[in-house]
Amino acid sequence: MAQAGTTSDWNSPKLAQHATGDALSAISRSMYADHLNGLVTKGEPRNYPKVTSATPAENPTTVMISDCGDSTHWLKYRRDTGKLADEGGGRRAITAEVTKQVSGSWKVTRFAVEGLGSC
Repeated sequence: MAQAGTTSDWNSPKLAQHATGDALSAISRSMYADHLNGLVTKGEPRNYPKVTSATPAENPTTVMISDCGDSTHWLKYRRDTGKLADEGGGRRAITAEVTKQVSGSWKVTRFAVEGLGSC
């Protein structure tokens, strides 16, 4: 997502390599909105993911992850002027469901990102 955000490429095939279903739809819609609004994202997020559950316990196919992501250095800018278009980043709570695909790969299927200062 960070890489696709540098150009707001909502069609990037790399998005589907890591997300599917509701997660992919939400990410693509967000990127498309940024594209329409003339925004790009610069920098890199900092993530600190931790597995909070795995089911079934013996051979997991679904894993829940929690994070206190930091977007301090991952902000939106106007594509035409290069000026900051963000109020600023910070730490926020993130939860994600990651499921094992038929191919054996793992992809994010759902996620929620809370407001700034939520962790």
